[in-house]
Amino acid sequence: MPNSLPLDEQLTALEAILRRNPVIPELLSRLETLDLPGWYLTAGCLVQTVWNVVTDRPVDTGIKDYDVFYFDDSDLSYDAEDAVIQRGRELFADLDVEVEIRNEARVHLWYEAKFGVPMAPYTSTEAAIDSFAATTCSIGIRASNGRWSVYAPYGLSDTFNLLLRPNPIQAPRRPYLEKSARWKEIWPELTILPWPGESD
Repeated sequence: MPNSLPLDEQLTALEAILRRNPVIPELLSRLETLDLPGWYLTAGCLVQTVWNVVTDRPVDTGIKDYDVFYFDDSDLSYDAEDAVIQRGRELFADLDVEVEIRNEARVHLWYEAKFGVPMAPYTSTEAAIDSFAATTCSIGIRASNGRWSVYAPYGLSDTFNLLLRPNPIQAPRRPYLEKSARWKEIWPELTILPWPGESD
């Protein structure tokens, strides 16, 4: 299993697994041309591809969308973000997948209305990835001159082990519970750790 490999070999295994989902290398190649500041392809599409390969499912099983984060605090208007979204929509129009592009510098402007808790502004795309509801999903990948780089602040072992671990540093409890329940239906092999202070 990849989780028992040294970290550099885990990274090699991760790239090999993700390349089995043809959408991922295609997105990375095209995203490089957008030249967005601090961008990553991130979240569910990556870990779910790993889960699918590890459990011998079709590589796109359960993947709702492909999340792209970037960070541009020079203009926090929705119009500026929407202009990027529209550029992406044109760039990916021929792909039969949903690509969701979001400026993480704007998240604090709408977060409380959606989740009921305030948040301080992120300082980078990496800070946003750090605060995902499950640390297992805190992975981002980008490409530069065709070379992939990985941001994985909590490592890769939980992802390879199908272990979902909560991350209460920012995200409220509800998104973790909702996501884990939905994912357990698709990948029953998952082990879901309880939210801190709760028993399973």
